[in-house]
Amino acid sequence: MTGAQAPFRLFRLEVERVARLSPSLVRVTFTGPELAEFDSGGLDQSLSLFLPRPGQSEPLLPPADGDPAGWYAAYRAMPDDTRAVMRSYTAREQRRTPVEELDIDFAVHPDGGPACVWAERAEPGDRVAVLGPTGPDNNGIRFRLPEDAEWLLMWADETALPAAASILESLPAGLRVKAWLEVPCADDRLELRTAADADITWLVREVTEASGAHRTERTVEAVRAASLPESRPYAWIAGEAGTVKSLRRHLVREREFDRRAVSFTGYWRLGLSEDGLRAEAEGSG
Repeated sequence: MTGAQAPFRLFRLEVERVARLSPSLVRVTFTGPELAEFDSGGLDQSLSLFLPRPGQSEPLLPPADGDPAGWYAAYRAMPDDTRAVMRSYTAREQRRTPVEELDIDFAVHPDGGPACVWAERAEPGDRVAVLGPTGPDNNGIRFRLPEDAEWLLMWADETALPAAASILESLPAGLRVKAWLEVPCADDRLELRTAADADITWLVREVTEASGAHRTERTVEAVRAASLPESRPYAWIAGEAGTVKSLRRHLVREREFDRRAVSFTGYWRLGLSEDGLRAEAEGSG
């Protein structure tokens, strides 16, 4: 992808339908006339989802004034107990026909936060807002497969599984892929479509936890034990931040990957909410 980076804007959407993909994954399909201007680039396209607080019929947000920095400052200045809940998600799939639709897949679990609770209870007609792209080439996409990459290494946990699935669907026929996908239980292993020559290993926590090792250690050891191609790699790793950091260190220091060929994103961190992770990032900025 080349060219100017597309801007982001706010889109008001409604729930069209909800589908349970697996014990830990719920797909919510959104629609609305404003989706005509939404233009996801696919892959690991990120967006900001704004949800209403309990008792609200729609998310409470400041007026969109065309100044992203000023708008966000106004949003942050709103009272914590009334302003919309903001969470980062992946645009799993966008469709133009027969109607404009956008799928977002939610990783859900019993002790989940407000977005998890919302997804479990979502019904057609529920209203949300999305801060998303107006063009397919935008800075919400981290996966950028180099033209000279000869194979791809992937790791994702359930929070990054929608992005991993979208990336796999985009890959050219014959590209060699070594992927490790971590999910809570065996029934979370989805049927994934790809034309690539993909070797996918599912790391099922209800099985691997029996080893007694920490989840990050189990993941790094699984990759460390693998026999990898000796040709030019590109790596994309996304999910729990501590595991992402350890995997990146392994690939760069032990496997001697060029650090520029490793795309990495911490979607969340054990023991820290997204609000806490965002506050930490803003404090170090």
